[in-house]
Amino acid sequence: MCRVLGSEVKPNEDGEWELSHTAVELTDTGRSLFDLPSTQREIHLHQMHLDHVVYPPSTKTTSLLEPGTKVHVWGSSNHTGVQGVYIQKRLFSTQGHMEFNEMMVKRQLGLRVDSGTLSEKVADKATERAEWLHDGLVVAKAILRFFHGDDDEIE
Repeated sequence: MCRVLGSEVKPNEDGEWELSHTAVELTDTGRSLFDLPSTQREIHLHQMHLDHVVYPPSTKTTSLLEPGTKVHVWGSSNHTGVQGVYIQKRLFSTQGHMEFNEMMVKRQLGLRVDSGTLSEKVADKATERAEWLHDGLVVAKAILRFFHGDDDEIE
């Protein structure tokens, strides 16, 4: 979605993947979207990507956004500076996979090892975290609130 809105998306320079259970540090917008207390600084999501959004979209990167449109980055991780963006009444994206469970993570890791895109050593380390609890349900609830317009006050 960010690429369509003019952001640059490219593989991590060192070829490092972001895999499995990962901490995502939240911005104030992220805490509001996820309806979390101000004391909660992060959520955890399963990741499965090499690419990352280099910079969020803006009215300077595309004509698809009206002048003055505020684009919020709701979270970041050590690997990925833009874990998701929010545009009031228009867009809610997430890099992490709220829908992934342990079985899905392990399957994806195995497929990447079989294809040669991921080393067995890296996959084994990510597999160790596949069963850890994550906040996919928190993200799913936020997306439902977005579609219902419950977050329209977040500018």
